[in-house]
This record gives sequence, structure tokens and C-alpha cells, in this order.
Amino acid sequence: MESLLPLAAEVADLLKKRGETLALSESSMGGLVSAALVAQPGASAFYLGSTVIYTRGAAKALYDLQGPPAPDVKPLTEPYVAAMAEVVREKFGATWALAEMGASGPSGSPYGPGPGTAVVGLAGPHPASITVSTGSAERAANMRAFGVAALELLKERLTRAL
Repeated sequence: MESLLPLAAEVADLLKKRGETLALSESSMGGLVSAALVAQPGASAFYLGSTVIYTRGAAKALYDLQGPPAPDVKPLTEPYVAAMAEVVREKFGATWALAEMGASGPSGSPYGPGPGTAVVGLAGPHPASITVSTGSAERAANMRAFGVAALELLKERLTRAL
């Protein structure tokens, strides 16, 4: 988590200055991003909460998904995770929401992508999504890399929105 703290501090400052809020849904990041954000002084001014969704059953319970957002949208793709982020944003009433799903390793995802692959979706005033591929099966390192990518995406969008 130590590697995430400086980025989380930058994101926290931007959110507080803007008077905006954030909610998260993490999967293979395992709550690391949430922990880094909550560690910031004044987190209650911007941080609404998060979930760590690690199973299909948990995803169905939170997202109330009857299927993909569209018939041709598969899990662990940018359109799917972007739709997840929008659900989180709406449910929490947040300005912004990050959602992530992936395969931190050592094995790949049941949806096809190999270890070291994650998708991050950002819902809010300037939505975006990215696919992260580390090429590694090292679980802890991948979790941190996914977290850094998520925070960098949010920071870039917050900065762009100024």
C-alpha cells in the first residue's frame, strides 16, 4: 500500500478542492486503493465507501446484474467495467466512481484474460476506462500495479476537469 499513498494524497487533495465525492468497487486490487484513500487526512470529505467484490455471487448482489450491459458485452472488458462503475456511482450518489476487475495471479481469469490483467472503469463527469496488463503472475505486485493505474486514471481525469 505504501506505493499508493502519494498518488492517493494527490487524488484526495483534488477531490477536496473540488468538493466532489468518490466511491469504489475493487476486485483484484483487494481494497488497497480504498485503504490508501482512507489513510488520507480528511477522507470523510470525499470518500463515501467501497466494496471488494471477489465472486460472481457478490457481483450479482451488489450490481443487481441480470446479464451484461448489452448482449455483446463480456465481463472483464472496458464496456462491462465502465457499466459497473456507473452502477457504483449511482448507488453511492458519488460524483465519481472507480470499478475494477481482473486477475492478479497466479492464475488467469475465468473470463479468459491471463494473470496480470485488470480493467478499470471510471464513472463521473469525465468517464474513462483502461486495461492494465503487467505480463506477470506475481499477485501482490499486480494488485499494487492495478491500484496505481486506477489512481493515475482518476488523477488524470480530475486534472483534466479543472
